[in-house]
Amino acid sequence: MAGSVSGPLVSTGSVSGPLASTGSVTLIGGGPGAVELLTVAAVTALQQADVVLFDRLAPNDDLTSLAPRATLIDVGKRAGSHPVSQIEIEDLLVEHALAGQRVVRLKGGDPYVFGRGSEEVLACHRNGIAVTVVSGVTSAIAVPAAAGIPLTHRGISHAFTVISGHAPLTDNELEGLALLGSTIVVLMGVGTLPTFSQGLLRHGMPADMPVAIIERGFSATQRTTVSTLSTVLADAAAAGVRSPAVLVVGEVVRLAFSGDTSAEELVARAAEFAVTDR
Repeated sequence: MAGSVSGPLVSTGSVSGPLASTGSVTLIGGGPGAVELLTVAAVTALQQADVVLFDRLAPNDDLTSLAPRATLIDVGKRAGSHPVSQIEIEDLLVEHALAGQRVVRLKGGDPYVFGRGSEEVLACHRNGIAVTVVSGVTSAIAVPAAAGIPLTHRGISHAFTVISGHAPLTDNELEGLALLGSTIVVLMGVGTLPTFSQGLLRHGMPADMPVAIIERGFSATQRTTVSTLSTVLADAAAAGVRSPAVLVVGEVVRLAFSGDTSAEELVARAAEFAVTDR
């Protein structure tokens, strides 16, 4: 990528000088990876940026056009590989801002939904740097929608819970989710799927509860695997499911529509889920 700096870039410390020369930091939620889901505020900030620190799942394929004047720094993390640590990312934000530059931190999803955005905001505040947060379209909502799955539906689910699948949940958390009776959305949950699914079953969630795994949302290779709580491990293994993926657990999965269903099938299914009390 022209004008980019790939791989680890370690901060050499804060730049000294009067705060009058301090630049700014803008944390941008890039959504699930599709450029067209960037907000107008996000596009404007990228156009004005001097430096962009971007993540792996952020919309970064065309950053040279979106941020034509910026130095691009890849700080993306992958499972088991963090070439640039979180503290180094925060140091880079501070270093470039104190040098008087307009810095953009481009994240996937939303900065405040499992994005560690609040940690980066606090690092800026500790150094007297002005920081703005531009919310993004969270993949917790957008990716299920791309697979035709609503998170709420009258008479089926009136709430949804978004959890991180980064680490196994406690028994108390699993019990609470099983008793809640609403839609569950799991981000980064492929690795912990065995303990998650078995934990929900252990705490009484029905074995035939529908589960959807949506891989690579909004990409050309987006794929949805639909299963049940009792069979999802075998089905995921058979399908070769890999991260990144969003998991949806709940009756709303039965409403999934991938875009290739005939009109007759859609009419029949709509009748099945019709809400008579309006």
